[in-house]
Amino acid sequence: MLTDGVQLTDQHCHGVVTDTLDRPRFERLLGEGARGSFDSAIGLAVRRWCAPALDLPAHVGADVYLRHRAGLGGPEVAARLLRATGVTRWFLDTGIGGGTENFARLVNGTVREIVRVEDVAEQVVAQIGPVSGVYDRIEAELWARARNAVGLKTIVAYRCGLDFPLRDRPPTSFAPERRLTDPHLLGWLIGLAARIGAELGLPLQFHTGFGDPDLRLHRSDPLLLTDFLRRTAGTGLSVQLLHCWPYHRHAAYLAHAFEHVHLDLGLTIPYVGHRAGAVLAETLELAPFRALCYSSDGYGLPELHYLGALLWRRGLGALVDEWIADDAITTADAERLVLAVAHGNAERAYRAALDPPNAD
Repeated sequence: MLTDGVQLTDQHCHGVVTDTLDRPRFERLLGEGARGSFDSAIGLAVRRWCAPALDLPAHVGADVYLRHRAGLGGPEVAARLLRATGVTRWFLDTGIGGGTENFARLVNGTVREIVRVEDVAEQVVAQIGPVSGVYDRIEAELWARARNAVGLKTIVAYRCGLDFPLRDRPPTSFAPERRLTDPHLLGWLIGLAARIGAELGLPLQFHTGFGDPDLRLHRSDPLLLTDFLRRTAGTGLSVQLLHCWPYHRHAAYLAHAFEHVHLDLGLTIPYVGHRAGAVLAETLELAPFRALCYSSDGYGLPELHYLGALLWRRGLGALVDEWIADDAITTADAERLVLAVAHGNAERAYRAALDPPNAD
């Protein structure tokens, strides 16, 4: 396949758990609900593809897999699976799953931070409270964190939905919430992140589509961002729509309609398992080839990072092979498409942070 051996840039992922995991703890990390299950597409994928990567037969039983995994030890499992992905650049959302230093010890390649904007605001509020000057402190802290990051990320889809109000100024006051949910405060915060991203050349990532039960799925449809995308068009901001399922066709339309919109299928690819190729095909019905980026959104289990890469390679590889066989694309064009999605599009979108201008 044309995807074999291609180096990847994982534009959005999280840290991993290296503790020994029993079945309930493992399955809890295998799903987006209170508990996942081996009896699922992703459970089948773990037994089919992760087992051989850990020197077990394919399709081995779940309990055998977990006993062998425990015998190897969490750090060894994580290092084996993460290094087998073929990822050379990792962009780590440190809002959940730990920081870059521990993750860097387990992987090949470079690790850079994606700053979660809600976390920055909540940390400031926790330190000083909702007092006079808190907005200035939030802005100063977000600027400082952004200057050392590769990108910014918002989880506003979880907090109030993607139909947040567009605000240039913060509200006059807000309740001292530990977890910020006020739509007007969040609207101002995202506007601030968009201005910082445009000035520094850092993409702003949005969680869209499915997630854990804290989410109201209908409020995570990326089409709700249309007014925000109209406002930020031409400002220099790059917007990254993450995950997207079941709204991946909606996200593809937005990337088609707006030059500054990119998307990925991280989180989606490992969870749909053998159907990864079908979701990629539906996304590429309309999304420009320049707009789709690779990510795994792996979190907790290194199996998710591994499956994100392996199933992406198999899905996209089979898709372009089919197109070549049908004379819908030349081999040269297919190679360009694969390289663009694997790392080229991300390198272009994150260029300012990856290749900053010489300080001299």
